[in-house]
Amino acid sequence: MEILPLRNDLVKRLKRAGLKERFAKQKKLFEENQRHPSLHTEKLRPHQLGLYSFRITRQWRVIFIVIGKDEVEVIDVNPHYNQ
Repeated sequence: MEILPLRNDLVKRLKRAGLKERFAKQKKLFEENQRHPSLHTEKLRPHQLGLYSFRITRQWRVIFIVIGKDEVEVIDVNPHYNQ
């Protein structure tokens, strides 16, 4: 499954948070295996919205939606509530 290119605001947020390289690593893992244990991929509630997340670090998550069979679009990168 391929992650579409990030919007400019999300790229800037990753740079400001110092997560650009870590995101690239997790992105590669996701594209190879969406269920890789270090990603902690999950469907968010309410389930009918079709929102998913995977972990960049323990504190940061990528929120995404599935676009078709083989693509996902990242809609947000944000700190997790456990921060």
